[in-house]
Amino acid sequence: MDLRAATWTDVRDYETDLAVVPVGSTEQHGPHAPLGTDVLTAEAVADAALERTDREVVRAPAIPVGVAEEHRQFPGTMWVSAETFRRYVRESVESLAHHGFDRVVIVNGHGGNVDALREVGGRLTRSGEAYAVPFTWFEAVGDHAADMGHGGPLETSLLWHCAPDLVDEDRLEAASEGAADGWGEWTSGTNLAYDSAEFSDNGVVGEPADGDERRGAELLELASDALGRLLEAVAERDVTRPEPR
Repeated sequence: MDLRAATWTDVRDYETDLAVVPVGSTEQHGPHAPLGTDVLTAEAVADAALERTDREVVRAPAIPVGVAEEHRQFPGTMWVSAETFRRYVRESVESLAHHGFDRVVIVNGHGGNVDALREVGGRLTRSGEAYAVPFTWFEAVGDHAADMGHGGPLETSLLWHCAPDLVDEDRLEAASEGAADGWGEWTSGTNLAYDSAEFSDNGVVGEPADGDERRGAELLELASDALGRLLEAVAERDVTRPEPR
């Protein structure tokens, strides 16, 4: 059930305790990919997984702005503080739990959200308000995960498969020329850079031309299959908290 299209009476009569919340970011993804890449990919993976499962699942509206100040030098990027983001996601999940949807998978498309979402899930679960776990799609695509950059081959491929009109192929050469090979500037195991503009001329990390529509289809298959298995595990899990030892 998509909450955006449902009435309150539909929701009242819907018998499930399982929900997904797509979460992304509105931020630069180089000259060739849209600011909404992280939202679009999170939604695509969530929706594909829901098509694969026989379980009844509530699909909440996506949260489109995340922890993304590291891209602030690039026009159009939006961000909130980690504190604001955690609170917004937590209260959004609490509102779902209020209506009985208290097993929640947060489907994430932005690396900058990862730490905050894990903390949110822990707080909600330990408080007993809901059982919530984050799922980041590009961490669940097998060997492909090693190629994850920013506006690089994985995100470009998934966009080519799910929203091809949003990839500007005429700008791929420029995207490649200004891209960084890896995320950050590292010395002694420490990233010296805080903002992406410190190491990438155009915000891209990785080689976007290494992506294609066929790879995007494989990524969607892998990520949605992994999310489907996670939904089953969350639905079946005993979520009572352990007693003090």
